[in-house]
Amino acid sequence: MPSTRDIRRRIKSVKNTAQITKAMQMVASSKMRKAQLAALAGRPYAKLMNTMLADVAADTKDFSHPLMENRAGKKRCVILVSSDKGLCGALNSNLTREAARYDKDNTVFVCAGKKGAQFVARNKRKLAAEFTYKDAPLFAEARAISKFVQEMFLKGEVDSVEILYTNFISTLIQKPEVQPMLPIGELRGVQAGVDGGDTGVDLQRSGLEFQFEPAAESVLGSLLPHYLNFQIYQVLLEAKASEQSSRMVAMKNATDNAKQLIKDLTLEYNKLRQANITKELLEITTAQMALG
Repeated sequence: MPSTRDIRRRIKSVKNTAQITKAMQMVASSKMRKAQLAALAGRPYAKLMNTMLADVAADTKDFSHPLMENRAGKKRCVILVSSDKGLCGALNSNLTREAARYDKDNTVFVCAGKKGAQFVARNKRKLAAEFTYKDAPLFAEARAISKFVQEMFLKGEVDSVEILYTNFISTLIQKPEVQPMLPIGELRGVQAGVDGGDTGVDLQRSGLEFQFEPAAESVLGSLLPHYLNFQIYQVLLEAKASEQSSRMVAMKNATDNAKQLIKDLTLEYNKLRQANITKELLEITTAQMALG
C-alpha cells in the first residue's frame, strides 16, 4: 500500500501535468480558431474556381491536356498530409491506418508533415519527397508540393496522384479523406475541390455565358495548374484546422482526466490519513489501558 508521502508526490506530479495540458489546450484553442477561419474562408473561392472551370470546359470541344492523360499503369503517388507534432488525439493514427492500405510495390508517397514521413520510413515504403508547412499554410508551400507531383506525373514516373488528408467537418469531427488529383479526367464530370463534409460534388456551371479572350482552350490550359495548386492549398488549410481542433479536444480531455485523477488521489490520501490517525489513537488507547 502506498504511503501518504507517495500519494502527495503523485498528486503534485498530476497537478503539474494538468497545468501543462491546460496551457497547451489554451494555445491550441487560439490556433484552432485561426485555422478554422482560414479553412472556411477558402471554400467560397474553391467553389468559384470550380464554377469557372465548368464554364470554360463547357465552351471547349475535344480539349486535351497532359494533366488529363489517363494511363493504364498502376503506379500511384499519394500525397500524405499529416502534422509535424503529436498530442492531437487519433488524427495521425487514423491517417496512417488509411495509408497502410496502399500497395507497397506500386505506391510512392509525398509527405507534407513529419508524422507522415516517419510512418513511411518506419514501414519501409517509398518516399519521393517530404515537405513542411506552417501553422498558417502559405500558397507557396502548396504550389511547391503541386509542382513536384505534376512533374512526376508529366515525366511518367507515376500514373495517378491522390491526396490523403484529414478533412475538417467540425471541432469534434475530423475525417480521413482520399481525394483524386491527377489525372484530372473529363472536365464536365470532374470532382470539385475540398468543401468540408462533401468532397464529391460535380462541377456545376454558373448559368451565365462568357466570351473568352484568348480562346477558351488557352484559358483552360492556364487554369488547370492553378486549380491543382489551390486544391493542395485548401487541403493544407483543412488539415491544419483538423490538427488544431483535434489537439484542443485531446488536451481538454487530458486536463479533465488529470483533474479527476487528482480528486481520486485526494480521496485516497484522506482515507489513508484518517486510517493512520485512527490506528494511532487505537495504539494510544491500548497503551493507556495496559498501563492501568
